[in-house]
Amino acid sequence: MPSKKTDAPKHSEAAGTQTPDRANTNAKLQSLETFRSDATGQALRTNQGVKIADNQNSLKAGARGASLLEDFILREKITHFDHERIPERIVHARGTGAHGYFQSYGCHAELTKAGFLQDPEKITPVFVRFSTVQGPRGSADTVRDVRGFAVKFYTDEGNFDLVGNNMPVFFIQDAIKFPDFVHAVKPEPHNEMPTGGSAHDTFWDFVSLVPESAHMVIWAMSDRAIPRSLRMMEGFGVHTFRMINTEGVASFVKFHWKPRQGVHSVLWDEAQKLAGKDTDYHRRDLWEAIETGDYPEWELGVQIVPEADEHRFDFDLLDPTKLIPEELVPVTKLGKMVLDRNPDNFFAETEQVAFCPGHIVPGIDFSNDPLLQGRLFSYTDTQISRLGGPNFHEIPINRPVAPNHSSQRDAMHRMTIDKGRASYEPNSIDGGWPKETPPAAQDGGFESYQERIDAHKIRQRSESFGDHFSQARLFFQSMSPTEQQHIIKAYSFELGKVERETIRQREVNEILANIDLKLATAVAANLGLPAPKQGRVQVKGGKPAQSKALSQMSHPGDVGIKGRKIAVLVAEGVEAASVDKLVKALEAKSARPMLLGPTSAPVKTADGKPLPVDASMEGMPSIMFDGIVVPKGVDKALASSGVAKHFLLEGYKHLKAMVLTKDLLSSLGLKEDKGLLLGDEQKSVGAFVKAVEGHRVWEREAAAEAVPA
Repeated sequence: MPSKKTDAPKHSEAAGTQTPDRANTNAKLQSLETFRSDATGQALRTNQGVKIADNQNSLKAGARGASLLEDFILREKITHFDHERIPERIVHARGTGAHGYFQSYGCHAELTKAGFLQDPEKITPVFVRFSTVQGPRGSADTVRDVRGFAVKFYTDEGNFDLVGNNMPVFFIQDAIKFPDFVHAVKPEPHNEMPTGGSAHDTFWDFVSLVPESAHMVIWAMSDRAIPRSLRMMEGFGVHTFRMINTEGVASFVKFHWKPRQGVHSVLWDEAQKLAGKDTDYHRRDLWEAIETGDYPEWELGVQIVPEADEHRFDFDLLDPTKLIPEELVPVTKLGKMVLDRNPDNFFAETEQVAFCPGHIVPGIDFSNDPLLQGRLFSYTDTQISRLGGPNFHEIPINRPVAPNHSSQRDAMHRMTIDKGRASYEPNSIDGGWPKETPPAAQDGGFESYQERIDAHKIRQRSESFGDHFSQARLFFQSMSPTEQQHIIKAYSFELGKVERETIRQREVNEILANIDLKLATAVAANLGLPAPKQGRVQVKGGKPAQSKALSQMSHPGDVGIKGRKIAVLVAEGVEAASVDKLVKALEAKSARPMLLGPTSAPVKTADGKPLPVDASMEGMPSIMFDGIVVPKGVDKALASSGVAKHFLLEGYKHLKAMVLTKDLLSSLGLKEDKGLLLGDEQKSVGAFVKAVEGHRVWEREAAAEAVPA
């Protein structure tokens, strides 16, 4: 037996308590490590040691004016941030992409002179990259997160990149805060956790201290953050842009992508299970849909605001934390986009594609949105680092279809062999070529919109950006009761992961209470916190009080159940005629039925013939399907199988439309409802199709919570 040591510490060092000698030793060692830095009690400074007076606002020409290139604080901060990850993208690292085309619905010359929007016969190639924001390349597809929605139009006049998200607003108002936001939402620096999620202290600490984030956060806590499919997401340009016609008349516009498949999401329980069962769920879904010919389609639309109406709203058009309710300005459809070809090589195309909101064509221009202004600098700077130099435009996926002649030469990875001796303009050696194209000429050159600016250089947020809660309230009050409950549960889950109670209290009292007391009270109860009695901020009434377009329930889609995956459960003794009837009925609606057996081996039908299956019920669980049908003859086999029972009960719990036999329904202890139907008759199948079109049997949610799965 070892002897006791009299100098042993009374408490373990692992618990955070050290002996005085050890503490002194560590202090001496750390004093020698001058590379370690503790910012406690220190002033915020630039990398050159200059004290920073205002870290909240970029330098602008007036409070609502354009951001200025001379803002060395903004440029230093953004430049450092752009180069923090090599070679993986800092944000939007986890992505997937597809090729397709855009086709205008008509000539929109009265709105814009952009060539790809003039001729309904013109086919413009596109490449689209969808992505999550927070996680690295190896993270899961179905985490709660914003989704990137970036489209590169290869137009005859040059590339146009519409770089947006599946949510119409953003967390911050000024680009100078972008590094702060991303640092807060990324895995915490001391332990690199959590991966791909925002349920941690630094994120909630930041957003609870930055009220302008309230609107975007409630979007992120809604079902929009856990989409059913990349094919079933809306897309938004986020910022206010300008469109200019041939007469030089400008209009403000907000870009929208409306999916014809509808706007749908998975349930939170499904999202978590899918992250474990199929990390690649979204990219696989998109790939398979395109391979099978179920080409996803979106309609491109814009909300148009004449310049004379810039100030007619009770919010500022330049504020990226605000949207324009569609009841105030309807979306005008301009054309459609179809994705019909998968990449040949993920790295060469999806990983090397380089987007930048500064890539525009004549007829499209910017606004003074201070977040957009910073992005115009940041994206190009990032691509230079990530893709190894300034010649990233020569990578095949980034090359314009329009001719590309400039006086730029050399640098890393130069692929073009330029003829001629002059690499400058003007020149006489090469006949003056390439030459400028005056904007007034046929197919004229790009001309920036001539906006008059007369203002002081200033670091200041416009007072018109000061309302942070009205639109967050509008969003919550526009949700269906089901969606509101999902938002309450999302806040409760996320804040329940936060270690510091002060942060939880601050989010409930300073943010949620100003959005909606019902929301704040419910979340407080779930966290064991006192319910706030009222908000601390007087929130504007705002119009409209509700916006139907904000609810996903208002976007069922117009393509029926095309491309929806339906599980057909088979086992020994199944009636082949029933299987055939169900499969044909589903295929007639362009759905994708898949036969699932107890294993991946064929099953024997009632007449003794082998029936091949597509997969096993265990290999492809119910969370991967939009609906479930059970043909005749398998009641006993499925009722005696634990895997099959779990499959069916889980599908019921997740509100999936189902067709069962009467005996199986009884053995599972379930009851018929609007989406739980009996038999394979035409009437039952028709009702099943209608239920799948509605995405979920929402009326079942209360009953489903009592079912174990």
